[in-house]
Amino acid sequence: MSKENIGSRIELADGHTMPQEGLGVYRMTDEAELIQSVKSAYDDGYRLFDTAQMYGNEAAVGQAIKELNVARDDIFVTTKVAEENQGYDQTIASVEESLKKLQLDYVDLLLVHWPIHTHFFETWRAFEALKEQGLVKSIGTSNYGMLHLEYLATQANEMPVVNQLEVHPYLSQQAMIDFDRENHIVTQAWAPLGRGRIFDDPVITGIAAKHGKSAAQVILRWHFQRGDAFIPKSVHP
Repeated sequence: MSKENIGSRIELADGHTMPQEGLGVYRMTDEAELIQSVKSAYDDGYRLFDTAQMYGNEAAVGQAIKELNVARDDIFVTTKVAEENQGYDQTIASVEESLKKLQLDYVDLLLVHWPIHTHFFETWRAFEALKEQGLVKSIGTSNYGMLHLEYLATQANEMPVVNQLEVHPYLSQQAMIDFDRENHIVTQAWAPLGRGRIFDDPVITGIAAKHGKSAAQVILRWHFQRGDAFIPKSVHP
């Protein structure tokens, strides 16, 4: 992604804005490597860093941010509540622990990592309470389908402003993206590069060759032009 596109931001329904592109740190378990990746991403213009309780690397992300020594409002941090931490009290406690690991007073975006029926509404009530307390700026979901969001709307005081989904050219999720958009929810793509499976697609490689770009750059441009938010795991596609 070019420098001018990295700086693009998307307005959320709650009035906050979010970088359109960010760095995902899923499966980055080597602390030194992760810290260097975050620093390199920042130097390349990235400002959004996406972690999760389940990833086991919140502390490393927090250390990287500390070492960057930049203004807090210059970065955007997302984390997600794991399935085993859902439920009202468990969610509150787990987010407080995440903040300690991240060495932050708040996270910019908190997501429910996966919908589970046993604590569906209690978890969301905890999200609303955490936002009210100022421990999170924006709240959202991950891997929620239409039925999940419609069900949530029956009791939620505030709806998600972001829904994170697997999206790439082989899984366009157009119906889900249209649904999110109609409900003022930004779709954020995880695995935006299709887990590497589409790098050899002849259409994509043909476009890449025509424009002197890599297949990954073509795919990320596809996301950008669709207006999706997206979080690749590499800053040098």
